[in-house]
Amino acid sequence: MQKPPRSVRPVESDPRKFLAQIGAGRSTYDYKKNTNIFVQADADSVFYIQDGRVKVTVTSEQGKEAIVAILETGQFFGEGCLGGQTHRMATTRTLTDCRLISIEKESMLEALENQPAFSKFFMSHLLNRNSRIEGDIIDQLFNSSEKRLARLLLFLANYGKEGSPPIVPINLSQEALAEIIGTTRSRVSFFMNKFRRLGWIDYNGTIHVHRSLLTAVLHDRPEIRENEPS
Repeated sequence: MQKPPRSVRPVESDPRKFLAQIGAGRSTYDYKKNTNIFVQADADSVFYIQDGRVKVTVTSEQGKEAIVAILETGQFFGEGCLGGQTHRMATTRTLTDCRLISIEKESMLEALENQPAFSKFFMSHLLNRNSRIEGDIIDQLFNSSEKRLARLLLFLANYGKEGSPPIVPINLSQEALAEIIGTTRSRVSFFMNKFRRLGWIDYNGTIHVHRSLLTAVLHDRPEIRENEPS
């Protein structure tokens, strides 16, 4: 006799419900803007951004700091400790007021082993992170610094993201934008002024990105092809 089909329990998609199942070893913290979360020190916990944005930086032996990632609501960071990393390789600092969930290493490993749905959710996060890194590398190799800046502004403003989150202003300096896309501040200043002149952004300390910039990038408008200052 054929067995009746087994009902499939839908996979929970709300990360807050996953994280709520982790009892001991989970804590919630509120951080003010421009506050260090951790520096290049001991690695013993994983963080989840419940609300806000975080920048990840590394510092060379000569003291030069570089931004390597901008993380936002719904992302994990610090997961290197799960693979045996005992020392943080980077420093994380809040770009906005943030609410973060800290999960101790042992509690996180236990959840990954005993909660298949949570494990699947976390794996999805890692795969999405890798895809973004690959995209950034391709961006660096094949796109002009002008187009990289346009794509970064659209990303930070929330254009084109899954779930259609609200469009938000950007509070990053030109120096920070230059570090992220791998160019100089003078080029970023040149392109920002150009974008403002074309009506794609408003910029007076805080950057407001208009949908017209998205249209220009999607249609590869000639105005956004490389025309850098000499």
